[in-house]
Parts: sequence; C-alpha cells; structure tokens
Amino acid sequence: MKIATYNVNGIRSRLPNLLEWLEREAPDIACLQELKAVDEGFPIGAINDAGYGALWAGQASWNGVAILAKGVDPVESRRGLPGDAKDTQSRYLEAMAHGILVGCLYLPNGNPWPGPKFEYKLAWFERFLRHAQRLLDSGQPVVLAGDYNVVPTDEDIYDPTHWRRDALLQPESRDAYARLLAQGWVDALRKRHPDERIYTFWDYFRQHWPRDRGLRIDHVLLAPPLAGRLKDANVDRWVRDQPKASDHAPTWVELSASAPKRTVAKKAPAKKAAPKKAPAKKAASRRSRTEA
Repeated sequence: MKIATYNVNGIRSRLPNLLEWLEREAPDIACLQELKAVDEGFPIGAINDAGYGALWAGQASWNGVAILAKGVDPVESRRGLPGDAKDTQSRYLEAMAHGILVGCLYLPNGNPWPGPKFEYKLAWFERFLRHAQRLLDSGQPVVLAGDYNVVPTDEDIYDPTHWRRDALLQPESRDAYARLLAQGWVDALRKRHPDERIYTFWDYFRQHWPRDRGLRIDHVLLAPPLAGRLKDANVDRWVRDQPKASDHAPTWVELSASAPKRTVAKKAPAKKAAPKKAPAKKAASRRSRTEA
C-alpha cells in the first residue's frame, strides 16, 4: 500500500506532470494540495482515465485539496476542518479509501510574520490538533498527509539562517507540530530516515533546486495502528526536475498489508523423567501357577 502527498501548485498547469507521476509511481492513495481551481475546473475526466477515483474541494486561484484512490472512489467523511464555521478556505478533506482513513491538508503558510496571516495559521493549527486527537482516539487506521508549511527542525532545511523571520520556522509553528507528534502520530519520513537531510520543497528563487537548497514541509503522519506497518518512505525527486514542475516533490510511504507478527521466544521443552523400572518378578510365581 503506497500513500503519497503532492502539492501540485496549480492542477491545470501541472496536469501533465501529475499524470506522468501517477502512471510511473502508481500510488494507491494520493493527496493533492494547492489545486488553485474551482470545483468545476478539476480535471476529473483525465484523473478517471488514469485509473483513479477522486474527491476534491476547490477554490478559485488559491488553496484546494483532493484525495485520489487507485481503482475506487474515496468515500468522503469530512469536508473542511471543524471548529470555525466562518472559515471557508479549502484546506482539509477527509475520506476512506482502501480501508484507511485519510486526512488531506494544506496548512496555512502564515507569511508575512508577524501579522494576521500568522495568527490564522496558529488558530488553524489548534483546530487541527483537536481534530487529530479525536481521530487518534478513534483507534482507526488513519493517515494525515499534506503540506504542513512547517519546517520541524533546523535539520529539515538547507540553512535556517536566512529563514529565521519566515512563518515556517517560527517557534510557535514548530511547537504546534511537536505537540501533534506528542499525541502519538509518527512522522513516517523521519522515522524511516532519522539522520538524513531530506527535502520536499525547493523554491523557484536563486537556483535552489539545482543547488539542492530545500526544505522539508510535506509530511505523512501515521496513527499507531499503521506505524507498525511502515516499510518505506521517501520523496520522488525526479518530479521536481520535470519541465514546468511544482516547487514541491511528492512524498510517500509504503505500508505492509498487515502489521508484522511479534515473535515470541519458545520455551525449551521440559526434560522427561526417566521411566521407572518395573520391579523384578519372583522366580517362583510362574512355577506356582503351573503347579496349581
């Protein structure tokens, strides 16, 4: 089971890249962000032709999220993050596909910092934390995948020096992400590669992609029922090298069909006691029966 997240940065302009990626990598479930298209502009025909069912929540020019499932139609369970009826930005979509509950999110960027956009980011994050806890408490196999717009640590960026005033690196942003993990979610990419510099985003400025000056802001978090099934996790960097590419590359996890069985040490068999010898018969017994 392969589950991926990919900020396409405009689904209409990146559609050829998206379709090539789906054909080549064939994820079972794909979460998309930054569709930048209204619902009517979502290319469902091309997605279906590629072998995927889809749910999406569009928005003109900004935001927008979608969940694609190979060979099936995802079953929607939630549209929009709960907790603020006034928030109409298309940033969260939740559905069941292939036996897994998937939350696809596009967390607010928060720039410029400080300011109202950063305050909105933190408020959105708090609502997300409350919802994530409820999902965790349900005991279901849940994946929360998307563009979190948070660089968790200085090890997740090529050089934090020039980004200290960016909303992605602020202590409040990092603290919210750390509290999310403290609930029990597993950061799959970091779990699989604990000591490596791995990036998922390279902006378009100053030749950051050719120089591999990236950031890790796209994350796939696993609930405990799925964490034990983690086989692999990585980034499809080749997608970022395509013509007219998004500034993000797809990030994915691979899960085993079921959790590996725990091996229990077998106890050594108890030694059998040596059989007792039957007492010797009296010599006269047979003779006495004969003479009777």
